[in-house]
Amino acid sequence: MESNFYEDKSIKEAKICVIVPTYNNHKTLKRVLDSILVHTSDVIVVNDGSTDTTFQILEKYQNVVQIHHHKNSGKGTAIRNGFKKAIELNYNYAITIDSDGQHFASDIPGFIEALKNEGDVLLIGSRNMTHENVPKKSSFGNKFSNFWFWFETGNKLEDTQSGFRLYPLDKIPSRYFTNKFEFEIEVIVRAAWNNVPVKNIPIQVLYDPSERVSHFRPFKDFTRISILNTVLVTIALFYIKPRHFFQKLKKKGIKKFFLENVLESNDSNARKATSIALGVFIGISPFWGFQTIIVIALAVLFKLNKAIAFAFSNISFPPLIPFVIYGSLKIGSYFIISDKPLLLNTEMTFADIQKNISQYLVGSFVLATLMALLFGTTSYLLLTFVNNFKHKK
Repeated sequence: MESNFYEDKSIKEAKICVIVPTYNNHKTLKRVLDSILVHTSDVIVVNDGSTDTTFQILEKYQNVVQIHHHKNSGKGTAIRNGFKKAIELNYNYAITIDSDGQHFASDIPGFIEALKNEGDVLLIGSRNMTHENVPKKSSFGNKFSNFWFWFETGNKLEDTQSGFRLYPLDKIPSRYFTNKFEFEIEVIVRAAWNNVPVKNIPIQVLYDPSERVSHFRPFKDFTRISILNTVLVTIALFYIKPRHFFQKLKKKGIKKFFLENVLESNDSNARKATSIALGVFIGISPFWGFQTIIVIALAVLFKLNKAIAFAFSNISFPPLIPFVIYGSLKIGSYFIISDKPLLLNTEMTFADIQKNISQYLVGSFVLATLMALLFGTTSYLLLTFVNNFKHKK
């Protein structure tokens, strides 16, 4: 089938190919391939160990690049091998489209146009999930995935599970943790972490129960996705978010960061002050190693300013740690009697702290509460004064 010359020329100039991962979709595969070939001849089909008539169907498409797996390895592996072949063939971008017939190849020009307007971007086709034939499990799974993508990246999307996508091949990671359905979640999260814009564009969708074959295994695959999200959330909270914060702080400088995130933020004075108080409380409390995950989780839960809360949770930075520990022990001594009072000097060791751990824990929470109240109240008064001063001017 001949492709549209002008569309095909535009796609070739941009070095874009279309990757079609397929596994036992013989009912729809021919229709999908024929519809794609109307738009471009740069097609890579990855037959992931199909046991139906897929191989016989593909024999009629000798001009299409084909990869055949001897056994089923998972959609993620199929897409990854498609990426490798695309890079070998010097393509810059790859559009992936499912072979189950739910997508319309007529939406390919929309991806090309969006790429021209947006530059290097990872595009995900956004389906109308209110379509009458959309399975409830697909709608729920998409909302579930959208939430965790937002939590892990800070980026809100309407559809994170659609397989109709455009990938900038030189911007996405080269190594991955996963090889099944969850790969499509991992790749967009890690691309976003690498500062690749991830955006939705509207696409059509067709769910035909008589033709569509889903290989999603609800229990096994949902479990794998949940495990992946647990890993990604942990990485996001302990590494990515702190990294982005310090990169932003380094780029802006402390003064500019304070001005933009504290003084000029659109949040109310009470919300800013509460965010500061939360950060100080968690920073001083004995949650060593877990302060970042706790402060961000609580900021999200109580809808506070995450940047401010995280910034002030770093109050226990190295030079102040001895004073925080000593202050906790000193305050704790008023509640729990110790046989060996400690002095803030070079002879104080962690062994001494361990002997007085109850004293330290109690004092730490009391100190954290007092300092949170002090910082929160003071910051609220200062922010109110500054705002009133601005209005008078």
